[in-house]
Amino acid sequence: MKDTIILGIESSCDDTSAAVLRGNEILSNVIASQSIHEQFGGVVPELASRAHQENIVPVVSMALKEAGIRLNDVDAIAFTQGPGLLGSLTIGTSFTKALSLATGIPMVPVHHMKAHILAHFIDDASDLKPSFPFLCLTVSGGHTQIVRVNDPLHMEVLGNTIDDAAGEAFDKAAKMLNLPYPGGPLIDKYAQTGNTQAFQFSKPRIEGLNFSFSGLKTSILYTIRDQVKLDPNFIEEHRNDLCASIQNSIVSILMEKIEKAVKETGIECVVIAGGVSANSELRKRLIKKTEDGWQVSIPKFSYCTDNAAMIAMAGKFSFEAGVRADQSVYAQARLEW
Repeated sequence: MKDTIILGIESSCDDTSAAVLRGNEILSNVIASQSIHEQFGGVVPELASRAHQENIVPVVSMALKEAGIRLNDVDAIAFTQGPGLLGSLTIGTSFTKALSLATGIPMVPVHHMKAHILAHFIDDASDLKPSFPFLCLTVSGGHTQIVRVNDPLHMEVLGNTIDDAAGEAFDKAAKMLNLPYPGGPLIDKYAQTGNTQAFQFSKPRIEGLNFSFSGLKTSILYTIRDQVKLDPNFIEEHRNDLCASIQNSIVSILMEKIEKAVKETGIECVVIAGGVSANSELRKRLIKKTEDGWQVSIPKFSYCTDNAAMIAMAGKFSFEAGVRADQSVYAQARLEW
């Protein structure tokens, strides 16, 4: 029996990506990023959708070429149905529908956040493959969640952010420090030589497994504002300590909740997913939890940010379970779990 071949298409935000998966092996994973948003300090939806229109055909063509796969070898086309920016999602969905209509290749809709989680099952994604059931801390610019994963098709959100996401908190804090977008990786970089205890910020008091980062953001803002009034060079002189303290605060909130989830569920197999899972401090603290008996799976950096490889992997699970979409399918910016 031949391995299933999936063409994955991702267009949820500002990266146009296409990948080819054979079995659980990624043969190609092409990503076209959009640098135009840097000057605006964040993603501009209209500009993002226009760039997707320009990029999607060459990106898909390149993915097939790099994989050495012809279109008629493909068993299914997996695409991001949501959540994400509606204009961006619509480009990927419309392209997939047209390609399916022209070729007869079946379509498989994919939930973007579930795909982040299922990326762990790509052959080269991580050294340790999680065993079911497991917990996933999903952290990105738009989402912060704790998910119980019972199997590839059945997941339950145990905790969610009630306001801002962790990735957004990183980027907004970076903006306060006059760092360019995306600021999360830069905070991580400067934090390496900073003092994590140099500055104390208010911590949220949220019951259960939900998250909140708006109060922390406000605390950071007021601290910087008040200090700059006293010393105009405050940010420049204390950048590393500020970054280390901000990163420590955000990661501590994340770790406190995932530790609580492990205690409540008794599940000690824990994985991370999403863009913020590339953060070095979060990775370090999770790896340290293996000393307490946790099984921890951390994805390669290339599978942390948005990419079509994860869409193809999630699509394969759904395709083999009989999931299909017809021409009535449409993009959903707030696609539910």
